[in-house]
Amino acid sequence: MNICLFELDEIEKPLDLRDERAEHIIKILHKKVNDTFAAGIVGGPSGRAVITAIDVHDEKSSDGRKTFTGGSISFRFEPDGDGKPLHPLVMIIGFPRPIQLKRLLRDMAGLGVSEIHLTVTDLGEKSYLKSGMATGGEGRRMLIEGCEQAASTHVPELFMHSSLEECFESVAPLLQEGRNGNGLYALDNVNPSGSLPCFLRENPPAEGSVSVAAIGAERGWTDRERKLLEQRGFVRLSMGNRVLRTETASTVAASLILGGMGALD
Repeated sequence: MNICLFELDEIEKPLDLRDERAEHIIKILHKKVNDTFAAGIVGGPSGRAVITAIDVHDEKSSDGRKTFTGGSISFRFEPDGDGKPLHPLVMIIGFPRPIQLKRLLRDMAGLGVSEIHLTVTDLGEKSYLKSGMATGGEGRRMLIEGCEQAASTHVPELFMHSSLEECFESVAPLLQEGRNGNGLYALDNVNPSGSLPCFLRENPPAEGSVSVAAIGAERGWTDRERKLLEQRGFVRLSMGNRVLRTETASTVAASLILGGMGALD
């Protein structure tokens, strides 16, 4: 955790000592009164927090039988940065296994993509759409963790779709913008028109335009989906002859595209 993130309504309130952020501040960073730590408002500025007080006291359980340590950390937030705004890169990704999805979301947030669209694909497992990662708040928590690692306050938006067609309807304006800026990439090992690195060198994304990368689930795209992608203007490209896991392919593709944008310079 390289930054502690707070929602806007939390930033002026004491932080409960049982909160994992407080535990990190006290037990990992070993901060005391008048010390500072990196902090930020989700979707807003980054800066530093100055600890003004640490209250530690004993509390009893509701039945009075157990005693535990309670208290809070009070702090003053001083903004001084923009929190590393997100890059104009949208990722369309076939649903991976839930355990892989955790790593994928953390990595996508760490890289700073603006949107993640998870979609059921023809060869993907449809039950993943009903998993706790998809239906609960776990997905956002993984994105927050990725932002905390990257010391960023800006969290990518996360969307779920039951099919590639539904996903395309949701991102239709972005697809048009991406087409105009040479920025629609479908990663595919089956008869690609070229490699992503070579294509980016010869057709760099237009400055300031949105790019969209589509990556299939672990079994890849069907011929039907390939036709849909091509009809929407995607160029089918490879990243070498090795078959990568969905989360690995997503991280590599996002890194290459961000490099082509100049975002990693």
